[in-house]
Amino acid sequence: MNKKNPVISLFASVKLALFTLCLLAVTSIIGTVIPQKESFDFYVHNYSESTARIFQVLSIPDMYNSWWFLSLLGLLSVNLIVCSFDRFPGVWKQIKKDNLAIDPKRIGKMRLSEQWSSDKTESELATALSSKLSENGWTAEQRKRDDSLLLFAQKGAMTRTGVYIVHASILIIFLGAIVGELTGFKGSVMLPETQATSSIYEFGTSKSIDLGFEVRCNRFDIEFYDTGMPKAYRSNLTVLENNKIIMEKDIVVNDPLTYKGITFYQSSYQGYQDFILNITDKKTGAQEMISLPFQQRGNLTKHKDAVIGVINAETMGQSVSRLKVWFKDAQGPASVFWIPSGEEVTVQRADTEFVIAGKQMYATGLQVAKDPGVWIVYIGCGMMILGLFVAFFMSHRRFWILLKPEENGTSSILVAGSANKNKLGFEKTFASLTDALKNN
Repeated sequence: MNKKNPVISLFASVKLALFTLCLLAVTSIIGTVIPQKESFDFYVHNYSESTARIFQVLSIPDMYNSWWFLSLLGLLSVNLIVCSFDRFPGVWKQIKKDNLAIDPKRIGKMRLSEQWSSDKTESELATALSSKLSENGWTAEQRKRDDSLLLFAQKGAMTRTGVYIVHASILIIFLGAIVGELTGFKGSVMLPETQATSSIYEFGTSKSIDLGFEVRCNRFDIEFYDTGMPKAYRSNLTVLENNKIIMEKDIVVNDPLTYKGITFYQSSYQGYQDFILNITDKKTGAQEMISLPFQQRGNLTKHKDAVIGVINAETMGQSVSRLKVWFKDAQGPASVFWIPSGEEVTVQRADTEFVIAGKQMYATGLQVAKDPGVWIVYIGCGMMILGLFVAFFMSHRRFWILLKPEENGTSSILVAGSANKNKLGFEKTFASLTDALKNN
């Protein structure tokens, strides 16, 4: 007998797999507890300078991209590959095994077996029993064995591959992560209302990433609790290419915008000491939007000699609840009035009315991600669910029937069965099927 290569034995061992998985679990907990990708000063402030330096040496601040964490993933991958190649040939041999070549003496020695006699001939029994098996969902094949006839039926032979489907799914998930890391990106941008951008900044660096198109924040709306704490917020975004509107969507925290494989997630916001005012001339229908800093005047372009500004504001918590507006045109003295944030008021001038709406200006904080490997990961996750279901809830069930003529003219019927898993459940199946065959 050939001795197995010790290197292959090591990398194919279950002990190595368990050891690697335990290390990955422990280090993942560390990476979850210790904030990732923060500045050196952050770790000095929250831990100590010596601890922060140890963190830097061990790459703790970027643990999931560290050489040692990636090495653990590589070791697990090698373990799965070697284990699968080492054990799968034997499993495939079981799947493709010629079960009609079994020694008839072994059938009677199986733990689940039962025997009875019948007055029918061998051919009549073979036809009747094959038909009964078919009615119960079993497809039988038969072969003449010396002076007897052997029937065999099986279900779930391919369920033996369940564990290897799980192995393959883990490797596919790793592949998807590698594809996403090499060809994708994750970044962020703080985009003020009414402004557009065609680039973002990569997480953890100051590197600018060109999107290949523009995204504009048309409007940012936020709701607050009575305490002044933010309740919900949304951004109205427009995607533009060559100054043409491609798509527009309102996004909230769990409902992002996706275009050309790039996804924009609502993640944060920032309030400014600037205000956005919308002015509509009810007489002419002319509309104009202007943004201007607090307590500074702005000239309107569509309304001759008109000037507007925010001269005061009332706040509630982190937001402006009301703004006091100063408005003047060539038709008399200035009008001064309050506008509830996000609402509008009608201002009467000499020969017309103006509808003026105002709100505090915000910038929407967007997390931006492109991950071409995400569908590979989804496929891997689907395969894992399938593999786990097959491995834990399905089994390879086999059923033999040996027909042998007796000296008194009757026929002996020996039935036996086996299953590689869920043996208790198969006992019930065996008893039920045997009773059906006896009553045939």
